[in-house]
Amino acid sequence: MLLTACGAGSKETSGEAKEKNEKVVKIGISQIVEHPSLDAAREGFIAALKDAGYVEGKNLKIDYQNAQGDMNNNKSIANNLVADKNDLILAIATPSAQAVVNSTKDIPILFTAITDPVGAQLVQSLDKPGGNATGTSDTHPDAIKDTIDAIKKFIPNAKKVGIIYNNGEPNSVVNVKNAKIALKAAGLEAVETTITASSEVKQAAESMVGRADVLYIPKDNTVVSALESVIKIANDKNIPTFVGEGDSVKRGTFASYGFDYHDLGYTTGKMAVEILKGKKPSEIPVGFPENLQLYINKKAAQEEGITLTEEMLKNAKVVGE
Repeated sequence: MLLTACGAGSKETSGEAKEKNEKVVKIGISQIVEHPSLDAAREGFIAALKDAGYVEGKNLKIDYQNAQGDMNNNKSIANNLVADKNDLILAIATPSAQAVVNSTKDIPILFTAITDPVGAQLVQSLDKPGGNATGTSDTHPDAIKDTIDAIKKFIPNAKKVGIIYNNGEPNSVVNVKNAKIALKAAGLEAVETTITASSEVKQAAESMVGRADVLYIPKDNTVVSALESVIKIANDKNIPTFVGEGDSVKRGTFASYGFDYHDLGYTTGKMAVEILKGKKPSEIPVGFPENLQLYINKKAAQEEGITLTEEMLKNAKVVGE
């Protein structure tokens, strides 16, 4: 009996040791700034890990750091996450991804919410990324064109479209370039105002009063982080406001063709699971959002002086009711 008891005790100790020695995966997350779309992408990423059995506090340790839009912080965060020898690093938005990619050629990197992965020099090509980085882009080929077409269709008297963006964000430069092409094709004139920090967004929005019939806010991390400043001006002055993604519609702008960033992050999280199980980033093609959805905010329409029609709402995902 004594031997049996000792044997049982020995097995229990062995089981406990096995549990204690279970590898804890370390993942660093670098995010350029806080705003709902980027936050949703991060949450989707973590949800995918959890669904695959990677749980914080058990076998997963996440080091999440936010640069608050500061490029010096952004670079330091990248260096710190590399120095801490994480098993994998997630970079959310183009500046974060560029900083991390420039900091290591060894640690696997995933990125999400990137406009142009090739142009940002994160990968060699979309199908064959090469190197140690891959991830998901938030650029659906029809998103900008469809949103600009909606401006023409929903606000037929509009002639000038005000665009506010940070020309220091490579993703914004690409988005604005594509928006201007779509605006020209629709017979609309672009009126640009550039900013360098979120503290400048309110003044930029005020400068559009009297100059623009409609506002278009692209997927710009700096502007979207201070979106409430734009919304207040748009509401006060009855300026219809179209945006680059659905989360900004939920916050109080009028309309966009977009998609769910949580889903985009979830897709990135599934890539992380593949890498943690042995696949190389170079073997995983860059992913894209699959489906576009028209988002319309009913309350914003009322605030911005827009009369909604059945035609507008027919295929829309309506929020703000």
